[in-house]
Amino acid sequence: MQINPLMDAEARRQQKNMTQTQRKTHFSTKEGVIVNSLIKENEPISLNDTYNSMVITEKERLPHKIYENTTTREKSLLPVAGVSLGVMGAVAVLSTFVKRNAKNAMELVKEKEKWLPTVTRNVNLSEETTQAIYQMVQNPSRTSVIAGTGVLALSAMAFMGKTFLEGYKDIWIKKKDADIQKNLQEKLIDVETQSFAGKMQIIRSMLSKQAADFDNYLSGDNKILSTFGQKTLKSLYFTSSDTKKEEPKKSGWKYLLMGLATVGSIIGLGYFAFKNASKSKGFINDYLKQTEEKITAIVANSSSKTQKTDMVNLENSFKIMDATEDYIREKMSKVNWGKEETENFVKCVASKIRTSTTKVNPNIGGDGTSKPAFNSFVNDYRAFFYNWLLDTSNPQFKQLFFGVTGVAATAYGGKLYGEAIKDVQVKKFNAETELNLQKRLVSTELRNFKSKKDAAIQPLVDEFYRQAANGKSKEELKVIADNILFEIKNGAPFVYS
Repeated sequence: MQINPLMDAEARRQQKNMTQTQRKTHFSTKEGVIVNSLIKENEPISLNDTYNSMVITEKERLPHKIYENTTTREKSLLPVAGVSLGVMGAVAVLSTFVKRNAKNAMELVKEKEKWLPTVTRNVNLSEETTQAIYQMVQNPSRTSVIAGTGVLALSAMAFMGKTFLEGYKDIWIKKKDADIQKNLQEKLIDVETQSFAGKMQIIRSMLSKQAADFDNYLSGDNKILSTFGQKTLKSLYFTSSDTKKEEPKKSGWKYLLMGLATVGSIIGLGYFAFKNASKSKGFINDYLKQTEEKITAIVANSSSKTQKTDMVNLENSFKIMDATEDYIREKMSKVNWGKEETENFVKCVASKIRTSTTKVNPNIGGDGTSKPAFNSFVNDYRAFFYNWLLDTSNPQFKQLFFGVTGVAATAYGGKLYGEAIKDVQVKKFNAETELNLQKRLVSTELRNFKSKKDAAIQPLVDEFYRQAANGKSKEELKVIADNILFEIKNGAPFVYS
């Protein structure tokens, strides 16, 4: 007997208004009904009704995956040992490098041309604030202090203005993002409603189909099981969840042709590169031949008047040819210079050609000593403000500062505004993309829900027909059918998930 939950309040009110005699009679009647329903003399106690109501199978069946054990035992000491050996190996390689470097230095003692030069440590003052502070420290004059203080004040103003504009940009983007998300959630209501309604329709369809099938079987003849076997029934009631589709065989010809085409392309490009290299070699040989002819002409026509110019041209020509000392000496043997001057020239050019490095320009890199040198190459709008404060009487410094600063401020503001508009438009486009994706995912979600629902109900339906084949009465089968339909409506997967 099923009790309607809506009648609980009415039952409590009736019980409250009963007299002692009525209440005693009422409870006696309940006790008689319970005794007649549950206590049966000379019959063993069993769980048949529980088996039917909960659709419990008679044989335990666990999934095969539960017995799989793919865990592997971790060898915890192996990584530690590997790291230790790797670190010590790196130290050993580094010590070998130091040893090799010392040996190379000893071998180059006699060849000073190959020795690396000393390097001046250049400190580049690229920031205008750094340069202004350096000038105040190095030369604390009235103009340098005023100019440096002005640059620092302008830097602070620019920083605070930049911070304010960037904060305003972030706030504006955040507010726009909130509006975009609000609109997206409003539009997603229809999408979620479609998904919810689709799931409910799937449940109603499954209830209708299974109820009709159970009703036809329970009102018909049990011999239907002899006509249709267990596998036939299974294929009739469920068609999509357990059928495995054969995957199309992948052909290897496509990859073979792709590989052959790739190899052929590599060979063709390699041949093309070698061909170009051969042509380049021919051009280089022609150029060297022309340079040699130029050297011969300069040597033949050189005189004391053109000696300085000829020395520069000859040095450059020999460097282009990467000439050896013997070649230089052979060519210079015909020049109309003094013997000592010619010999010094040959040795000087040959030494420059053999030398692996050269000294840096002292205007950029200092004098070559290993001491710090300070240079200032400033790429900053505040440098023009600094120059104007050094000489306020120069109107061009003033105009240059306002012009450069105005352009920089306009460019920064335009960049900030453009980035803000871009970010908002990207967020709008992403919201539209998300909405379209959710619309497309409705059908996928419904198929997923239908597949899982079939997977949950199929074993119960199989159990129904198995119990029928084992001789269950139609009254008991009806209990099983009712519970299967209840499971379809209220069981997992749930509509709200």
